[in-house]
Amino acid sequence: MFIGVSGLIGVGKSTFTKQLAGHFGESWKTYFEPVKTNPYLEDFYKDIPRWTFQMQMFLLAKRFEQHQEVIWDPCHRLGGGIIQDRTIYEDSVFARMHREDGLMDDRDWDTYISHFNIMKRYLVYPDVIVYLRTTPDIAMERINSRGRGAEEGMEMAYLNRLYEGYEDFAAEMGRYTVLVTLDWNEFKPVEEAAEAIMSAAETNQKFLRSIRRI
Repeated sequence: MFIGVSGLIGVGKSTFTKQLAGHFGESWKTYFEPVKTNPYLEDFYKDIPRWTFQMQMFLLAKRFEQHQEVIWDPCHRLGGGIIQDRTIYEDSVFARMHREDGLMDDRDWDTYISHFNIMKRYLVYPDVIVYLRTTPDIAMERINSRGRGAEEGMEMAYLNRLYEGYEDFAAEMGRYTVLVTLDWNEFKPVEEAAEAIMSAAETNQKFLRSIRRI
């Protein structure tokens, strides 16, 4: 089983991913965003218009590379599963928002989306996408509380726009795979979340795109 964890910046995806994998057991593996190895992160938050295109292309390449690792991971053949903190499908949420806000011009957008469309031919939808829905104000509180220096310049307007993009993303992805939306304004016990996820997966078996069948 391949589970993708989605949501706003600061929602708590990484913590949830770790907790969920721990709950399911040792046969489950986790994959996380390349935050510490991202050479554009600090520059991006200091000057978003200047670094948007470079940031998006770096993340797209890294997420494609990680996606291939996920779908070919031998743990699937051993009866385990994978939980990924933010999927490659969410990359376009950020890129589209940046284009609409004028942070990426038509030339850069065309370059980005052409790469993304080519990569999509080699992608496999997660069996389940868990959308941790959090309002922008709660996300901002959590961002401030974790104190990452690179995120200090983030503005509320940016999170508001991102929230709109994620709502559209969730509605779209629900057409292609199993979507489980959890109200994450308040953290819930991992056992409760796991039960909701597995129940949705079992109820919607006919929609699952199992990576064991590729």
